[in-house]
Amino acid sequence: MTRVLVVGSGIAGLWTAIRAAEAGCDVTVVTKAALGDGATGWAQGGIAAAIFADDAPARHAADTLAAGAGLGDPEAVRVLTGDGAARIRDLIRFGVAFDRDDSGLARGLEAAHTRARILHAGGDATGAAIQAALVGTVRRRGLRVLEHTTLVDLVVDGGRAVGISAIAAGRAGGASTANSDAVVTLRADAVVLATGGTGCLYRHTTNPDVATGDGVAAAARAGAVVADLEFVQFHPTALAIPGTPLISEAVRGDGAVLRDAEGRRFLLEVDPRGELAPRDVVARAVWRRMAEQGGAPVVLDATHLGADRLAGRFPGIDAACRAAGFDWSREPVPVVPAAHYAMGGVATDLDGRTNLPGLWAVGEVARTGVHGANRLASNSLLEGAVFAERAARDLASAAAVPASVPPAGDPTGHAGPDAAARGVSERNSFDAHQPAAAVVDREALQALMWEHVGLERDAAGLAAASARLDAWRAPDVVDRRTAEDRNLLDLARLTVAAALTRTASVGAHTRRDAPVPALERQAA
Repeated sequence: MTRVLVVGSGIAGLWTAIRAAEAGCDVTVVTKAALGDGATGWAQGGIAAAIFADDAPARHAADTLAAGAGLGDPEAVRVLTGDGAARIRDLIRFGVAFDRDDSGLARGLEAAHTRARILHAGGDATGAAIQAALVGTVRRRGLRVLEHTTLVDLVVDGGRAVGISAIAAGRAGGASTANSDAVVTLRADAVVLATGGTGCLYRHTTNPDVATGDGVAAAARAGAVVADLEFVQFHPTALAIPGTPLISEAVRGDGAVLRDAEGRRFLLEVDPRGELAPRDVVARAVWRRMAEQGGAPVVLDATHLGADRLAGRFPGIDAACRAAGFDWSREPVPVVPAAHYAMGGVATDLDGRTNLPGLWAVGEVARTGVHGANRLASNSLLEGAVFAERAARDLASAAAVPASVPPAGDPTGHAGPDAAARGVSERNSFDAHQPAAAVVDREALQALMWEHVGLERDAAGLAAASARLDAWRAPDVVDRRTAEDRNLLDLARLTVAAALTRTASVGAHTRRDAPVPALERQAA
């Protein structure tokens, strides 16, 4: 029986675990918080799929490729959109109660989609509904789960991933204690990374605090190919309060508009699609208008939708706005961009295999090629389901044949073992011999990344960031926090190196020292 270790417990990890167990694998799920904690439960907008009569997978694919600024992998996108309907049916069988209207399943419109194809549950609680259904399935089926267990490194033997080292936190009231953390080694025939994204690289993010890039950093250290780390999606509408809670794109899909400090609707000056342009376009426009008005937030105006519609369609966002002191049915609310999603990650084939035998990656940690330089709204949950399903089918054999992923130095911007793992390990080795070097400070790192590697970058700022990152050393790993800080430092170095290498502006990677995208140039 194939022993499978799934690291992570969002949609991609739990889906893989459930399906692999059904295929006869002996599955263990490892998660560094409680089962169900993570970004999946925070997803508001919904899940995109071409299941309606006026739509087609080919149309969804065209929208996905267009949003990705021409860098998406057409075959990966074909798989994503073609398998969408089947995965929606699976979710319904898992127990997800999608919202309905008089025509059947209700659907919404989001930016850069040419059809209304976004399914939602509980109004703006789609991710929570999916997470609850998958967690319930895992519990009912008795899958082995190790909670509060943090990935430290992959264990590689003979050129193959054979397990992980991890920190198992003792729990006193749910929290680790100073003397109760223990490093353990968990061995398996196959390791699946499903550790999510990297939002905590930045001072402002819509992500939960578990999004520290653990899987990408560990994979790079082990010699796996990583790719496209320069492509970080910043969501244009996070509520401008501490914690920057997300205001879903679905609100703009329902007709909300963005206004500047003078009350002017400004997006149409940038793109004829206005608030429904791709996220990278909208986020840059918001960022630049904020700069023009001295850093003051812009506002999202949904007042014309009315209190009943806002509370009924977006109950979670409505509650968050009111808790922050805003009645968004009567006044526009201040919004700012925040780090939201990582398009890059561990490079995989269409079955989740990496170049390192024994290692698979699924979900946001993986770079499947479907997002290109900018993710189309509501494709993230779909990606998790579609590629987890494929990975689970592949895992039963757990063959040692590596995936066909690009080698180091590939011109598309991949960073392979030589450019990634070796560079990270050499710098950390150098730091270890420099007792005067300061241990990385998480808040300082996040501020540095926000300033120099945020929505807009240039060579001078990236070089300054690189030098500062090289002057820090990783902490000794003794608990979850220090493991995360080490990963954030490694990931920041890799991200800056990738951003320096890609000298042109494309999608979410905007260089001040390179021409702006053609559409924005024409609109200016």
